[in-house]
This record gives sequence, structure tokens and C-alpha cells, in this order.
Amino acid sequence: MSARLGRAFLLQAAFISVTAVIGVFVAGALLERVLIHEALQSEAAHFWEQRALRPQFPLPSTRNLTGYMGDVPEALRPLAPGYHPWQHDGVEYLVYVNDNGNARLYLVFDRSSVGRLALFYGLVPLAIVLLTLYLSTWLGFHASRRAVSPVIALARSVRELDPKFPDPTVFGPERLPRGADDEIRELSAALAWFAQRLNEFIDRERHFTRDASHELRSPLTVIQMASDLLLQGTNLGEPERRAVARIRRSARDMEELTAAFLLLARESETGLPMETVSVNDLVAAELERARPLANGRPVELQLDARCCLSLEAPEKVLSILVGNLLRNAVAYTDNGRVRVEIGTGAIVIHDTGVGLSEERVRDIGRPFVRGSTERPGHGVGLTIVRRLSDRFGWPVEFSSQPGVGTRVRVTFPGARATPLEH
Repeated sequence: MSARLGRAFLLQAAFISVTAVIGVFVAGALLERVLIHEALQSEAAHFWEQRALRPQFPLPSTRNLTGYMGDVPEALRPLAPGYHPWQHDGVEYLVYVNDNGNARLYLVFDRSSVGRLALFYGLVPLAIVLLTLYLSTWLGFHASRRAVSPVIALARSVRELDPKFPDPTVFGPERLPRGADDEIRELSAALAWFAQRLNEFIDRERHFTRDASHELRSPLTVIQMASDLLLQGTNLGEPERRAVARIRRSARDMEELTAAFLLLARESETGLPMETVSVNDLVAAELERARPLANGRPVELQLDARCCLSLEAPEKVLSILVGNLLRNAVAYTDNGRVRVEIGTGAIVIHDTGVGLSEERVRDIGRPFVRGSTERPGHGVGLTIVRRLSDRFGWPVEFSSQPGVGTRVRVTFPGARATPLEH
């Protein structure tokens, strides 16, 4: 901001300076053209009036003006009535020829002295004006700089504020430069209040994440364990076993959903271990987990690995992203297949499901947008996928056609691909 203010004041001073210089030269030209011409005309009229009263009235003869009638210099005789420049012995003159019908008067005016006087009396005020202008500009710049320096200091404090642990005291009035205006102090107090509120929100988020991690996962674990015990028993009929299996799958899905929400609630990836993940193994495991969702429908799950793909990433995050995409593909496919291709730097998921219209494809990633209201789900799976994609820099591209199926491509920048034989 200080640099912009300096440039603005400098441009303003330069513009006024150029305008003042041009004004001086224009004034000098007008002085010669208007005042001197008017003075010569008045001098000639006065001479003819006096000559009419006194025939012996002398010709004008001063330091800068000389009059001729009879003994006119040879160089001036051919001049017609009017104004003419004339240079003699290195001196510039302005010659005014006036004819009253009976005689002709030549008035020769030394213009060099007038030019020097006009330049002198023009430059001296100009220099005073420019010095005053530059001094006022310098004082104005420093006054403006002092006025905006508290704002710059507050902006620097905001930029350096730790978003994980915002400290409201960095905006305290004692940190402001001396002489800060009331508006700046009010802004500082508002920023301190905002930092305090942000601190409270962050504390609440930390408490929620910790409590939710324990309070939500514990009941889900109990449900899964109880479901496993029931499935191990032999006194359940087939309909009951299918119902318990659905309860178990739903509990597992809720656990995955809870893990995803807790992950997205964090401000950064702090605490998420980065490790070398085998994308092939992870996709194979998620395919097996998604297989029961077919629920007896003629849907074939295929894995087409064209290379061994590995990636430095949190394995849980990658599992949530791939698992949501696969479960979504299986849930929306009544018959046919769901095929996962693993290529260099990306995986592609093809399904022969119901497909999506162009409008639905554009809305993918928005909360609670579902491909069909007749299918189970809450419309948050692809929202989680989109947020994880944006957060970890894994671009996800969707293309779909109603009645034909959907294609999803997930690109992993920085992934390493090796041949299958290795």
C-alpha cells in the first residue's frame, strides 16, 4: 500500500510540474503576442496624436524601443504594415510598421530583454510553486503512510495468524502504532473478537472430533460384534441371517461414514500417517467389501490391473474415496458388471448401471444429490469423494449416459507405476 501511495503522489507531483512548466512558456508566448503587440499599437497611436498637435514631437526612443520615419534602416524599408521579426547584430527585435496614410512609422522593439524578464519572472514563481508542491506532496505522503501503517500492521498480523491456535492478543491496542485513529482501534478490537470466536470454534471442533470418535464408534463396534455372534449361531433361518447380514453391513457403512466425516472435520492432515499404499491391493479389498451390496443381482465385479500402482498417501483416506465410488457403482447397477482398471497414475471405474443425465453429472459432489431416489443412500458419498479429491489433489472426472452406465476416473499425481511382473 505504501508503494502505491508513493507512486500516486509522485505521478500527481509530476503531472502538476509538467503542467506548470507548460503554463510558464505559454504565458511567455502570450505576453509577447498580446501585451507587447498591444503596447506597440498604443505607442504608435499616441505618437500620431502628439505629432498631429505638435509637428516636432520626437520619435519614441527608449532603452528597448526606437522609432524611425525618415532615416529608416535599409533592411526595414521593404516591410509592409504589421509586425515583423528582425535580427540585427545578434539581437532579436520585433518591428511594428504603422501607416497613417501620410507617413509611415517604424517601431523597433528589443524583444530579447522582455524574453529574459518573462523567463526570469516566470521561472522564479514556478520554482517556488514546485518546491511548495514537492514539500506538500512529501508531507502528504508521510501523513498518508502514517495513516495506513496501522492497517498494514493489522494485515500482517492476520497473515501471520496461526489458524490452528489463533491468538487474540496479537490484535491488542498496545500493538498498534502510536497515534492510531479510533477507526483503526475499532478494527483491531473487531479482529481480536473474531480471533477469540475462531478459537472457541476450533476448541469446540476438537472436542466434537474427540467425543464423536469415541461415542459414535463404540456403539457401532458393539453392533458389528453382536451381528458376528448372531451369524455364527446355527438357530437362525435364512431370512433372519440375511437381515442380520444387512445390519452388519449397515453398521460397517456407518463406521466408514463416521470416519470420513471425522476426517473431513479436521483442519489439516496432521495425524494422518503417510505411507506407501498399494493401490492394487486396496482396490481388490474394497471390491470384496462392496461385493455383498449386489445382494443376489447378476452383477460381476472385475479388476483389470495393467500395472502395479503405488502412492504416498493416508491409506484410510484412499480407502474411503475408492470404497465410496465402488459402493455407489454397485448400488446403481442392476445387472452387468462393475470393472476397475488400474493404469499409469490413475484408476477408472466402469459400471453398466442406470447412468446419469448431464444435469445430474454437473450436480455430482453437491450434498444430498442422488442419482435416483429409488436407491438406498443419503446422497453424501460422492460429496465425501469430491471433498477428499479437492483436499488431497486427486482429480475425479465423471462421465455418464442414462441406461448405459457411468465412468469415473481418479488421477493420482505422483503415483508410481511398475510392470506387473515386478
